[in-house]
Amino acid sequence: MPNIKVIIPAYNEEESIPLVIKAIPNLVNEIIVVSNNSTDNTEINAKNAGATVLVENQKGYGFACLKGMEYISQQKNKPDIVVFLDGDYSDYPEELTKIIQPIIEENIDFVIGSRIKELREEGSMTQPQIFGNWLATSLMKLLFKSTFTDLGPFRAIKYDKLLGLKMEDKTYGWTVEMQLKVLKQKLSYREIPVNYRNRIGVSKVSGTIKGAIFAGIKILTWIFKYSFK
Repeated sequence: MPNIKVIIPAYNEEESIPLVIKAIPNLVNEIIVVSNNSTDNTEINAKNAGATVLVENQKGYGFACLKGMEYISQQKNKPDIVVFLDGDYSDYPEELTKIIQPIIEENIDFVIGSRIKELREEGSMTQPQIFGNWLATSLMKLLFKSTFTDLGPFRAIKYDKLLGLKMEDKTYGWTVEMQLKVLKQKLSYREIPVNYRNRIGVSKVSGTIKGAIFAGIKILTWIFKYSFK
């Protein structure tokens, strides 16, 4: 099996983070939880569940992901595949085997878990999320001939390809930036339908008007920025 590491950004996910960690298949070599300035027991609970715990005090999804990547870059044995997964237990971590399968068996560079309607629990995605996903993926289809249907956070990518993307976004635009750069660099990609349930706790992005607005602006900014490159 390839060397697989999982990066989980987490902000105040003390209830959900142990469930997420315990549901990740044993084939994963290391689970890295990046506490994004958490003020609860996220860090303690993650460590007790067996994860490597890092702390990133600058708030932002991208900040947390970049912190995990920086940690990996300092290791002697680099992974073959990096998986990104949310810490709120909305994804089904046991489906990681489905996410990495195209990379291992078909040499695909990048795989995203698509939260299709048929596999989503009612209420698991807000109307702004659903509309935002539709708008972003429609624009990517129009401007870049993409086949993406979702900006889902559950994703896997070859480590060398991830480094080649030179990720920059520090906050809400992380997921769309990754997908746009995959398209620009003409990497091979695949979507795999995944189950999706109501998260534990309140979303820090889609659960607030401010978060939803800023996320939408950031996503559209990245799309139009790359459409003119």
